[in-house]
Amino acid sequence: MQYDFDRVVDRRATDSVKWNNAEMLAYGADTLPFWVADMDFTVAEPIRRALAARVEHAVFGYAVTPESYFSAVCGWYARRHNWQIDPETICFSPGVVAGVSYLLALLTEPGNGVIIQPPVYHVFARQIAEAGRRVVDNPLRLGADGRYEMDFADLAQKAADPNNKVMVLCSPHNPAGRVWREDELRRLGEICFANDVFVISDEIHNDLLRDGVRHICFPTLFPAEKNRIVTCVSASKTFNLAAFECASVIIADNTLRQRYQEYLQKTIRLHGPSALAAVATTAAYAEGEEWLTQLNQYLEHSLDWLADFVSAQLPAARLIPCDGTYLAWLDVSAYAPDTAALCKRLLAEAHVYFEEGELFGTGGAGFLRINIACPLSMLREGMARLASFLLQEQNGR
Repeated sequence: MQYDFDRVVDRRATDSVKWNNAEMLAYGADTLPFWVADMDFTVAEPIRRALAARVEHAVFGYAVTPESYFSAVCGWYARRHNWQIDPETICFSPGVVAGVSYLLALLTEPGNGVIIQPPVYHVFARQIAEAGRRVVDNPLRLGADGRYEMDFADLAQKAADPNNKVMVLCSPHNPAGRVWREDELRRLGEICFANDVFVISDEIHNDLLRDGVRHICFPTLFPAEKNRIVTCVSASKTFNLAAFECASVIIADNTLRQRYQEYLQKTIRLHGPSALAAVATTAAYAEGEEWLTQLNQYLEHSLDWLADFVSAQLPAARLIPCDGTYLAWLDVSAYAPDTAALCKRLLAEAHVYFEEGELFGTGGAGFLRINIACPLSMLREGMARLASFLLQEQNGR
């Protein structure tokens, strides 16, 4: 079927984090959010049908996770990413962020270093620090072509420190938009494993790809090192299912997997996805490909429009080329180097809500992260407000 991603769906009465943020609402009902990473699109029809059928049954007692759930996850990764996952290695987490936190508790001790690659998803640094571990930055570099690249010399130095036990890899990278090439992933793995650094690979954005771009699941490159890799994935970003709080943590090492399961069940008191989460995830992976194909085409069109708009209306700004995700990374430092202050003023005066680059750590100052997973009409209005504000500032109002 043909999906209508141009349709505007009012989310204000649905307890949406994105739309019902108290700070945002204080500035009026016309405020447009482009911050938190969920989509303003309705889900694929097979997901809606599967959920409706389960709700119609109307009995919601304790449930086990059906085999169809594991088969759907394995089938999706085999078809889409050429990754043959053993269903026995699939563990539950209520989200990728939670899964990373649980793994840090099991793989590190207080004071150990955890390597990340900023500017990167800001929750990583926070959860590392909150766990009493030390954030170790291996900053990305902006290449001459305007694309981010890894600094392998710096990574080798950081990995050589025996106190640095784990690296959290963001692949595809949020917010830089890089879908890492095979040679980049191989070099990263070689450095980490030579120095006995465990890799947690966050691959939650792995299905959101530009035309012609291929995502490589990190463990497929290192079968001999499978016991030093854990991969975290979820249907939540791909299919807009964040409210179901369901992710898969793929743990090949039997001992670590047993420790993780015991930690989940005895310390966190979690046993598996809710019945509705299992239904939604199974339907998404079993029947959602047509919707995803159309979604990626729509996002491609939106990103092309955004690039043209920035070039024409904000010529001093720079839009970083994006291989994947639905997050644009826009350098507005020529207009406003302090994007933390800029975002507050944009919210108060232009009624538009972006995330400031400073949140994402080293190298983020001067950037805005913009969620483009919305009807193009909304993106156009939000960018028009941004351009008007920045140009008025440039011209001294």
